[in-house]
Amino acid sequence: MKIDRQMGIISHLVNKRKTTAKELSELFKVSTRTIMRDIDDLSLAGIPLYVMKGKNGGISYGRLPK
Repeated sequence: MKIDRQMGIISHLVNKRKTTAKELSELFKVSTRTIMRDIDDLSLAGIPLYVMKGKNGGISYGRLPK
């Protein structure tokens, strides 16, 4: 279910702090596009998630990584 996956994404990010959409898509067995839609939904709900593009990019929770 979508809500279970989104809670799993939050839990994964709280524990790991930074990950990639590809890693999350493999973990939850969905497409990277589905993960990005979930990230958008979580951000709109007020969850502090940050997405950075590029070589050292990824998805992080809470604050921007250094």
